[in-house]
Amino acid sequence: MSQSLGRALQILASLGEGERSLDQLAAELGVHKTTVLRLLRTMESERFVRRDAAHRYRLGSRLFALADVAREQHVVQEVAAPHLRELNQKTGQTVHLAAWENGEVVYIDKLESVRSVRMYSQVGVPAALYCTAVGKVLLAAQPKRLREALLVSMDYHAYTPSTITDADALRDELDGVRERGWAQDRGEHESFMNCLGAPIKDHAGRIVGAVSLSIPDVLLNYEQVLELLPDLLATAAAISADYN
Repeated sequence: MSQSLGRALQILASLGEGERSLDQLAAELGVHKTTVLRLLRTMESERFVRRDAAHRYRLGSRLFALADVAREQHVVQEVAAPHLRELNQKTGQTVHLAAWENGEVVYIDKLESVRSVRMYSQVGVPAALYCTAVGKVLLAAQPKRLREALLVSMDYHAYTPSTITDADALRDELDGVRERGWAQDRGEHESFMNCLGAPIKDHAGRIVGAVSLSIPDVLLNYEQVLELLPDLLATAAAISADYN
């Protein structure tokens, strides 16, 4: 771990116990005040810490937001686990669980296919927003202003010849996702994979996650994959019911 990162984490741990002055933090870390001040300024600009009128430091709003995300993801994963296992065992195919995190879609659980074919996806790693089923489900669920900002700013890398590579096409795709209540990835991220994704909702109808089935075309063609859509939707509905 880098020295600066280690000290920044020490600062957060200290502020978790209560407010501190610059002098107190410098004494606790055993370094000069200018070193601590440089770290604090960076952390303050990113809202990890805040400084009051008396020049005392406290934990910032960014940390509370991250804590809420972490807590929500943990709950979604815990509630979803038995349903994901059931879907995995019933279909024999790869099952993903994903959640929205600070403008990205992150895989928070994955059950591998019983077959020998493996996907490149990993738990804790972001999924491409514009060419994965879970990415489309969760991007389509974002407020219009945020969604539009992401549409025009993202880098549309063509992973395969089927990848969506412009904002207008993706906008139309997301409209379709919202209308039908599920998303597809027809070889857009990995040319040999077809994926279907469905939303997980809380009691207010807010989408808090997405579950997907991913199947290589050597096992099932797209039409055959679509035959598993009722199982996927039933799983998403069951998770949503238990989440509430």
